[in-house]
Amino acid sequence: MSGTKARFAKDHPHLNNFEDALEIVKPSILIGACATAGVFTEKVLKNMALWNERPVIFALSNPTSKAECTAEEAYTHTEGRALFASGSPFDPVTIDGTIFRPGQGNNAYIFPGVGLGAIVCGMRRISDKVFLRAARTCADMVTELDLSQGRLYPPLSSIREISVRIAVATIQEGYDDGSATLDPEPRDKEAFVKSKMYDFRYDSFLPILYDWPEEAGFQATDQQFSNFRDMT
Repeated sequence: MSGTKARFAKDHPHLNNFEDALEIVKPSILIGACATAGVFTEKVLKNMALWNERPVIFALSNPTSKAECTAEEAYTHTEGRALFASGSPFDPVTIDGTIFRPGQGNNAYIFPGVGLGAIVCGMRRISDKVFLRAARTCADMVTELDLSQGRLYPPLSSIREISVRIAVATIQEGYDDGSATLDPEPRDKEAFVKSKMYDFRYDSFLPILYDWPEEAGFQATDQQFSNFRDMT
């Protein structure tokens, strides 16, 4: 067993049954990555709610048909207390008039910001600390409103803002560990990052047209306008 796994290992007899193991360990987080639909059963989810005030449920397997449980199952069987994230998107769930908005555990939250930050500051290497800092930055953007709606990630609608924050954190880590090569170090890293981001909004090359105000007392006909244009 590798060292990263050993720190989480529990000392107990070998068990072949998933639900029996949960009864002994009583975890606060379930991470599903086995591509076995329904493995997070009603009993499992109810027990998670029994052991934890806000149980964390990651049903990360793709596609949706392979998810360990659905968003509706997670919220329903935990009395709406679950913090849920999935690998594939699920629609919002309404329970007793409350709307829950499941989050999606997608690498779109982390990779664009890390990649942008690393490129613009010329990082020689990307250490594990960069991704840890990026993860913490993303987590810091989760609001109380997000948590009240049962999700663990900020909404994807704010992905550009998230990417900016993560890029800034990546650049800062680069200068902290000496891997950034851009000199001098940008003072305003947020403004620097934004100046390097691709803007999908194009400027219009059409001429600006103005309507002639009616109170001016003269409205040119199309023919008059055409004659005037020909004269010029």
